[in-house]
Amino acid sequence: MRKNLTIIAIAALGLASCKGGFKQTEGGLLYNIRTDKSGPTVKPGDFISLNLTLKNEGDSVLGSTYEQGRPAPQIVEKTTRKGDVTSVFPLLSEGDSVTVKVNIDSTFKKGGPRPPGLKGKYIIYEIKVEKVIARGNTTEAVFNAHITDYFKAQADQMKKQEPAKIKKYVEEKKLNVKTTPSGLQYQITQQGSGPMLVVGDTAVVNYTGSLVDGKVFDTSIKEEAMKNKRIFNPNRKYEPFKFPVGAGAVIRGWDEGFQLLNKGSKATFVIPSELGWGEQGSQGMIPAFAPVIFTVEVLDIIKPNPNAPKPVQPTVPALR
Repeated sequence: MRKNLTIIAIAALGLASCKGGFKQTEGGLLYNIRTDKSGPTVKPGDFISLNLTLKNEGDSVLGSTYEQGRPAPQIVEKTTRKGDVTSVFPLLSEGDSVTVKVNIDSTFKKGGPRPPGLKGKYIIYEIKVEKVIARGNTTEAVFNAHITDYFKAQADQMKKQEPAKIKKYVEEKKLNVKTTPSGLQYQITQQGSGPMLVVGDTAVVNYTGSLVDGKVFDTSIKEEAMKNKRIFNPNRKYEPFKFPVGAGAVIRGWDEGFQLLNKGSKATFVIPSELGWGEQGSQGMIPAFAPVIFTVEVLDIIKPNPNAPKPVQPTVPALR
C-alpha cells in the first residue's frame, strides 16, 4: 500500500497538449473527465480508492497502481494546493475516470533536476475512482469499520482470483507439474544426482523470479537482470544465493520446494501467494495475493558442520 500512496504523492506533477475536452482549474491544472457517473461528488474527509497510471508525453508508463494489483487508498484532504492533482477529486464521483495534465515547470524549479523519465512539458495522470466511502455525519468508529470492510472484500476477491491465474499459467506454458499438499506446483526440468536437500543443509542456488504475466522481479543471474532493465542494479553483485534450508530464512515455497531437489537439479516452482508474499506483496514488485514463478538450479549442497558457529545470513530483499 505504501507504494500506491507514493504514486499518489507524486501526483503533484502531470500530460500532453491541451486538446479536445480539457478544462482548466483555477490553479492551471488541465483535466478531462472521460467517464462521468451519476452520484454525489467526493467531499473532504471522504475515503477514496483510486487506480492511477502516471505517464510522460511519450505515453511511457512511469508508475501504475494496476501493477500493484490493487487501487490506492486515500483520505481526501480538506484543503489542496492549487494546481495539485488532488484538486480534481471534488469534481469526481465513484466510477468516474479523468485524465489530468500538470505542467512540469510548475512542479519543479526552473532548471532543477527532474525525476527519470519526465520529458516534455506535461506529466499525465489517468485516474479512475473505484470506490468512495463518504464520511458524512458518521462516527469515526463507523467510518473506519466501513473502510475495513472494503479492504476485506477487496482482499477476498483478489484471493479468489488466484487459482484461475495459476491454472492459466500452467496451461499456457504447457508445464507438467506435480502438486504438493500445501499447493506448491513444481516441474523438475533437469534431474540432479545424490541425496536431496534436507533441513539444515545450505543450498547454493541460482534463481529467477517472475509474476504470471512474465515480469521478472528478481534474479541472481546478471545476464537475466540485464535483460530486464527495470530490475537491473549495477551496484549489486550478482552471484549464487546461499540459504539454510528449512530455517525460515526464505519464503515457505522455497523451503518446501528445494527439499524436492538434489545437486544439479533444475526446476520450475509455481508458488501460490500463501507460500510466498501473501496479502502484503513485496517492495512494490510483487502484488498482493500474487502467485510467483521461480526457475531454479541447485549448484551445490553444503552439509552443516556441528562445530561451526552459526553464519550470518545474507539479505536478499525479494526473498524475505
